Amino acid sequence: MAAQRIMARCDELARITATPGRGIERVYLSPEHAQVNRVVAAWMREVGMSARQDAAGNLVGRIEPADREPGGPALVLGSHLDTVPDAGRFDGIAGVLMALETVRMLRSPGEAETAAPGASGTVVLPFALEVIAFADEEGTRFGAALLGSAAVAGTWREEWWQLTDAQGVSLREAFVEFGLDPGRVGEAARRPEDLVGYLEAHIEQGPELEGREESLAVVSSIASARRFDITVEGETRHAGGTPYDMRRDALLGASEAALAVERICRAEHHIIGTVGQLGAFPGAVNVVPGEAKLSLDLRGELDETRDRVWQQISDEVDAIMARRGLHWRAQEFHSAPAVFCAPLLRDVVREGIVSTLPRGADEPAQIFSRAGHDGMALAGITDVGMLFMRNPGGISHHPDEFVSAQDVRAGLQALAEAVLHLAAERR
Repeated sequence: MAAQRIMARCDELARITATPGRGIERVYLSPEHAQVNRVVAAWMREVGMSARQDAAGNLVGRIEPADREPGGPALVLGSHLDTVPDAGRFDGIAGVLMALETVRMLRSPGEAETAAPGASGTVVLPFALEVIAFADEEGTRFGAALLGSAAVAGTWREEWWQLTDAQGVSLREAFVEFGLDPGRVGEAARRPEDLVGYLEAHIEQGPELEGREESLAVVSSIASARRFDITVEGETRHAGGTPYDMRRDALLGASEAALAVERICRAEHHIIGTVGQLGAFPGAVNVVPGEAKLSLDLRGELDETRDRVWQQISDEVDAIMARRGLHWRAQEFHSAPAVFCAPLLRDVVREGIVSTLPRGADEPAQIFSRAGHDGMALAGITDVGMLFMRNPGGISHHPDEFVSAQDVRAGLQALAEAVLHLAAERR
């Protein structure tokens, strides 16, 4: 029943969107953000948790251990509720709902599809449990990702207040309109000594598990990432009157740079470069573009490899622009180091997955996550661990992303067992 409830609630939350239709859009500090927090807060209370919205707009549920004084360290479970434009219904959302069902299983094993071994009543843990539904993992509205988890990690940046959305609304203005006080955002920060660790279940945003014909995997690390806005400057000229040898076409230079990104990154193991945006200006059909803008998202398993590839790209773009008589500049707007999951949390996730497998099965897969996650921010204050679930076709950030109820059921058992193994380690 728990897996079916998760699937049904993913469908229910999919209806909370700024763009009704097949895809979902639910961005930070929007009416949809407020609505989804209210709905999920009610589900937190349903499983016996307190629920509050913190100073950055994250939703936090908490339940104290049965035999200890309240206010002690907590193991945090969770993921995010915000989306990219035209999103699917499982990225982030499934992880939040699985965290809630894990709490339900540990409080009332008799209600669960897979009860904790030997348990007939509430499982007594040596730590509190928290579920955090992070508010802005994707960075869709203001362009900077992990804002909610950065606030929890105490790494909020003052310069973020000047960020604006597509309508020109600043982050500071959006905070106030949402009912938050910008001056109190620091109150969302947590102390390392108050946390046991962070565990997240998430769909794999790639095809590796499907290729292995396996349901679940241990996440070994989360990709390092750098993001750039790149501007190419040429000369605006009349399309009909300017021969090719006099043209300084910024769009052609930007296009060649985008192809260079693909060529260089294809030659490197575990490096992915993506040009997700490309625009020409002034944008008239009969004008040679004098300026072009493109984005670059660069990810890698190791920081040093990622940075070396960025230097290769920069050198190649220098050569392209010199050959075409163009100038270019890059502004970095996001940088995150690689995060390696803590050995103990990798071990308990592995044990959780093993509990779902038949005796004698192969060891669970360990997969490097090319996608970013809130754990990248949380790693600054506590150990992090992650569990991946199979995603047919590896499709994500798209309405067709999917995870089966069967794999959710297995993932839920693995997550609950991981919590129990961690509890045993800390007794």
